[in-house]
Amino acid sequence: MKGISSRVMKTLIPGSVFVCADNSGAHEFRMIHLIGKGGGGRHGKQAAAGIGDLVSCSVRKGSPTYLKKPVRVLVIRQRASVRRANGMRIKFEDNAGIIVGEDNLPVGTEIKGAIAREVVERFVKVAGIASRIV
Repeated sequence: MKGISSRVMKTLIPGSVFVCADNSGAHEFRMIHLIGKGGGGRHGKQAAAGIGDLVSCSVRKGSPTYLKKPVRVLVIRQRASVRRANGMRIKFEDNAGIIVGEDNLPVGTEIKGAIAREVVERFVKVAGIASRIV
């Protein structure tokens, strides 16, 4: 997986609730754990996720096909600020994610709202269904 050129604050911890920004049928997620990070790093430190990370979540509100089932989610927005290489900081008004399959391709066909450019650097196929890239 490609690295991100920005300094991302990892603020989403297991138990965090965030919204679904695609048209897959889910409305709200609760984070279970990170995917591919090995548990979170330092001994005793809680695993945390940020923009561009893959997490495992359960769907709390939405269509019965996804309800209470674990899904792979890509985080596309977060409230905490992200520092880019040129010094600019960016932050969003909500925490949001989209459902992706095992091959990291989005399940939905469109994304509601803006997504961070850092996500597009790592997952290029997401840019094709995005309405705005910030």
